Formats: sequence, C-alpha cells, structure tokens
Amino acid sequence: MSDTILAHMRPSSGLGVFFKSLSGRVASYLVYRRTLAELEALNAHELEDVGLTHGTIREVAYRSVYGAQGT
Repeated sequence: MSDTILAHMRPSSGLGVFFKSLSGRVASYLVYRRTLAELEALNAHELEDVGLTHGTIREVAYRSVYGAQGT
C-alpha cells in the first residue's frame, strides 16, 4: 500500500491504524530479510572479522531490526 493512500486515511480510524501498523511490520520484515541475506553472504573469515559465527546470524539480524524484544 502506498504512503499516499496511508497519508489520506484518518489516523483515528481503526482501519487506518491497522494498515499503518501492517505497513510498518512489512517494512521491518523486509529490512530483516535483507540484513539476514547480507550476513549469510559473508564467509566464515569475514564473519569472524566482525565477531560473528554462522550460528548467530539470525539472532543478530533480528536484534538489529527489532531490538532485544521477544528474545
């Protein structure tokens, strides 16, 4: 859904709030997936250089987008 449509919805309407929330969640998920893909593209030596291992990639990607919540 485009930002133009979201900008014209009344923030107090339940549907407007729902779509803004959904839009934010989708945007965060896309950032998470991109971060995950970039980290997974690194080899073991590159990961070691930044202090990571293959076993910690998902946690690091998650925390970088969503913070420490839910862990």
